[in-house]
Amino acid sequence: MLGFTFDRLPADIPENPDEGESPAGYVERLAREKATSVAALRPEALVLAGDTVVVLDGEILEKPSDEEDAVRMLMRLSGRSHVVLSGIAVAAPGGVLESTLERTEVTFRPFDDGTARAYAATGEPMDKAGAYGIQGFGASLVDSISGDYFTVVGLPVARLVELLERTGWRYRFGLLEMVKETVDT
Repeated sequence: MLGFTFDRLPADIPENPDEGESPAGYVERLAREKATSVAALRPEALVLAGDTVVVLDGEILEKPSDEEDAVRMLMRLSGRSHVVLSGIAVAAPGGVLESTLERTEVTFRPFDDGTARAYAATGEPMDKAGAYGIQGFGASLVDSISGDYFTVVGLPVARLVELLERTGWRYRFGLLEMVKETVDT
């Protein structure tokens, strides 16, 4: 959508919260660790990394382990509001690392077990935090959002542009250009 060409490299970072770590701290830490890991392999590259979680009643809902787990998560979310946290980090050549966190509240419409099972059977929820994808069939479960839609998708675009600027790059509608000096924000 933004016109970037990129390579996808796995970071191989364990995705487990540290003891006492807040969901916000956890998701931003993961983004930073992923960016740092890939930047060590490709020090000349501009690296973008991120992680997204759904938080309900203080509990992190990550990707479901199987279809039944997806149904369980979806039924917990039915008719309720939850928070989506997306942490992103940009590592630039020269060891520059910047990160941020974005938060969006999502409210699901009420639905029954049959709806949750039918959605889970599509396979779409299986690789999504909280067992849904707002950019796909999961949109039909959403009643409203308060905040940035792209945070729920998993990449808060406005925050990405800010991070690029903080690491010395400027986005110009399909182009990235290096700025002579890092912009202070």
